[in-house]
Amino acid sequence: MNSKQNTEQSRLTLPNLLTGFRFVAAPGLLWLAWHGYGVDFMGLLAIAFLTDLLDGLVARLTGQITQFGATLDSWADVITYLTIAAACWWLWPDIVHRELFFVGLIVASCLLPAAAGFSKFGQFTSYHTWGVKLAAASMGLTLYVLFLGGPVWPFRMAAVICILAAIEEIALTLLLSEPESNVRSVWDVIKRPEQRTR
Repeated sequence: MNSKQNTEQSRLTLPNLLTGFRFVAAPGLLWLAWHGYGVDFMGLLAIAFLTDLLDGLVARLTGQITQFGATLDSWADVITYLTIAAACWWLWPDIVHRELFFVGLIVASCLLPAAAGFSKFGQFTSYHTWGVKLAAASMGLTLYVLFLGGPVWPFRMAAVICILAAIEEIALTLLLSEPESNVRSVWDVIKRPEQRTR
């Protein structure tokens, strides 16, 4: 077996397959939204969110944490969030129009860190900070509250959390000399000895 086959097999891990589900789910989510199947859309989205929670956990439990997996997960996040924005516009246009500023914050929280990473490193960054994890969880939960007729303030708070997490990611890009994955916070980078001696 050659090295290319070994590399391909090493990428076909359970964590990466869980992450890959979100790429497969995106067209399905768009199709359901376009045809007005709101309940089915929310059900498939819940499964996509569940795979997002499980992929990192499974990677840690099985010792299969890789740079490829971290990058794949970040791309899956961006695809999922952009899919959600388009799908919700089709399904609940009045709510999205009313909350457009906060929807814009969430979309910006996906795109701006990616743009900063490409600008400095020429590639997508995959920090997976605690801030990003909190932002993803809060956004995922509050979408259901918002679109199932609950109050709007949890979604608005989640949007603010998303943009704060994005600002931290951009700060990490500015601080680091090369891209890293799975960085817990900007504080962890600031307190490194090499950062303090600059």
